[in-house]
Amino acid sequence: MRAALLQLTSSDQPAENLLIVQKMIAEAVVGGAGFILTPEVTNCLSSSRSHQRSVLRHEADDPTLAALRKTAAAHRIWLSLGSLALKTRDADGRFANRQFLIGPEGDIVARYDKIHMFDVDVTAEETYRESDGYRPGTRAVVAQTSFAALGMTICYDLRFPYLHRSLAQAGADVLLAPAAFSHVTGAAHWHALLQARAIETGCYVLAPAQTGTHPATKGKSRRTYGHSLVVSPWGEVLTDAGTDVGIAYVDLDLEKVSQARRQVPALSHDREFDGP
Repeated sequence: MRAALLQLTSSDQPAENLLIVQKMIAEAVVGGAGFILTPEVTNCLSSSRSHQRSVLRHEADDPTLAALRKTAAAHRIWLSLGSLALKTRDADGRFANRQFLIGPEGDIVARYDKIHMFDVDVTAEETYRESDGYRPGTRAVVAQTSFAALGMTICYDLRFPYLHRSLAQAGADVLLAPAAFSHVTGAAHWHALLQARAIETGCYVLAPAQTGTHPATKGKSRRTYGHSLVVSPWGEVLTDAGTDVGIAYVDLDLEKVSQARRQVPALSHDREFDGP
């Protein structure tokens, strides 16, 4: 299977972002991709909760999701929407950061809500409280496709190895890690974390990313790291998209998963222990 990772600089305007994604999907299909992946918050990257409340929709009414389901069906592709920011019915008004796997018929094959919330103080000027606006998910997901089993994660989940190990032990061959990674933490940790997750699990890791400075009509603009990455099951970086908007391709070979796990069968070597 040829996979294509779309690297975007999403704005806070969902309709504008949708047009860009549809055009890039068409280009990726011409490039031979049968599995196309977008990054985290594909539809709207915004730091303004009031703006989000005005432009976001519930899943059933979201125009980006509806349009991209039709796009997947028209091209007969598998499509991973790294995540969409969506309204929920929660009493506290928090949003969902939700990943979708869309099948070649345009059907929703799987959903995953980001479990780990990015509540950090990277620097005095760069702080995040994702849990103020988004409610965390509670369920890990492995999605079955015609070409591989996919373990679904989003961005900050990358720092929690136990999630990825659980996905691999549940049958995942490929781990999805769509992100809108901070440019500060990305420069320090992005490559190392993605390689570690691949090495620990013997999985391919596909990490489509947001990049650059994101236009904001309201609130503070954000800057993300880019470097959409594909890591092999042996930990090799196969593709690095740099910092420009664009498409990165990789041909997936699941024999590489089996080979890595035969060489180092760590997934079967768990032991019970006491302490600390």
